[in-house]
Amino acid sequence: MFKVLDGLEGESLIVGLFKQNGNLSKALQELDKKLNNELTKLIKSGEISSAKNSVAKLYTFDAENVKRIYFVGLGKEKEFTFQKAMEAFGHAFQAVQQDQKKIVSVQLSTFIGGDVEEVDAAHALAEAFALSTYKIKNYKQRSSSSESSIEAVHVLTDADKAKINAALTAGYVYGRGTNSARTLVNMPSNLLTATELANYSIELAKKYSFEIEILEKKDMEEMGMGGILAVNKGSSEPPKMIVLKYQGKKIWDDAIGLVGKGITYDTGGYSLKPRDGLVNMKTDMAGAAAVLGAMEIIGEIKPKQNVVAVIPATDNMIGSGAMKPDDVIVSLSGKTIEILNTDAEGRLALADGITYAKQHGAKYIIDVATLTGGVIVALGKHTTGAMTNNEKLYDQLWKASVECNERIWRLPIFEDDRERVKNSKMADLNNSPGREGHAIMGGAFLAEFAEDTPWVHLDIAGTSTTSKKGPLGPEGATGVMTRTLAAFVEKFVPIKS
Repeated sequence: MFKVLDGLEGESLIVGLFKQNGNLSKALQELDKKLNNELTKLIKSGEISSAKNSVAKLYTFDAENVKRIYFVGLGKEKEFTFQKAMEAFGHAFQAVQQDQKKIVSVQLSTFIGGDVEEVDAAHALAEAFALSTYKIKNYKQRSSSSESSIEAVHVLTDADKAKINAALTAGYVYGRGTNSARTLVNMPSNLLTATELANYSIELAKKYSFEIEILEKKDMEEMGMGGILAVNKGSSEPPKMIVLKYQGKKIWDDAIGLVGKGITYDTGGYSLKPRDGLVNMKTDMAGAAAVLGAMEIIGEIKPKQNVVAVIPATDNMIGSGAMKPDDVIVSLSGKTIEILNTDAEGRLALADGITYAKQHGAKYIIDVATLTGGVIVALGKHTTGAMTNNEKLYDQLWKASVECNERIWRLPIFEDDRERVKNSKMADLNNSPGREGHAIMGGAFLAEFAEDTPWVHLDIAGTSTTSKKGPLGPEGATGVMTRTLAAFVEKFVPIKS
């Protein structure tokens, strides 16, 4: 896919262009000379712009052995960041893909500025390439996913080839893992059942030599997993409790538990969603997809950490045996739960998932879920909500999210929030105390199962999909938190009590 070269090969070239306060950079001066100073003229006339994310195409008539050059505007050099580099590369690769060119070269030195060094630019290039050229797999007779794609990217640089290659590999791995999560979330729920999600996990385990365990319904009944079983009661599809283990240390200690909500379709149960609310409920397993995407990245980069991924997978349907408001169930932890809202089902499955992760030795828990519409009301569709019981753990996760430009914002859990989820005359907990602070109520409920284990909850209900295409991908699933989870694991430092 990527080839690091000293000289130009191929018919197309991508070049970055900062706003000029003086002379062109060395690479651009050489290019301008070969173009008989036409580049300088076109920049002065405004036909080629340095405005951020603008893309202009110049035909060279085979000057410098290249037929076309894509100039992408980078804005002010001193303000250039890794994320701006990602977006610039994304715009450029999308322009090349739209022109159906299979091979493209990139002059890497023209993307160096601000706090972006050559190795950073290489990582941004590869990650942006994977994300920006991703195509949704659809089921039309003539699918867009079968259209022409870029097959090779030649990276032109004088920098250390080994370091550049390593950065390209890492960037592409992060982008590809995110795309895997996107594909899962975009799949129709009649094709991606809990069984198929388990089969996908089995193939992932084979590829990366993960230890895997798939609990069947009978196993869950014997173990007392009343949370996920209650959600599954109305379904004809069997539930699965999926466990993947990656051991990066000789001794299984300080294991990080990644728990992903795997509700493959959510009707709301007897607390039925309105008609419009049923559309896109196939995406209610985006937390599971993020965990599986992160595990793919972990399998590739092989960090020196121990990780256990747990995915409670089922759909939430209506049927003669479905759970009802006023039911009381017993979770794996032994805590009893009064059902006040069958549409607050994800937290029931996650409760068993969190407990089971702890039983597998997880000393830290990160759960990821499309849990509440309330988080969208609170934070909109561009920010993931977070709650925690441990400042040090949250700080590490927050730093990873900043590095990956996946915004999270912490919401509080106060003692009176805990009291609200404990307010039941029939059980230890209730699953939905009311609309006020709904996102916080979801987190407060899950905190009762994390208990003293350091824990962070991520509510991705608003960020798991987008209705607009952008420089780093099409509309639809975003794969949000895949990269953040992987980066968190990669750089995790055990917390001293």
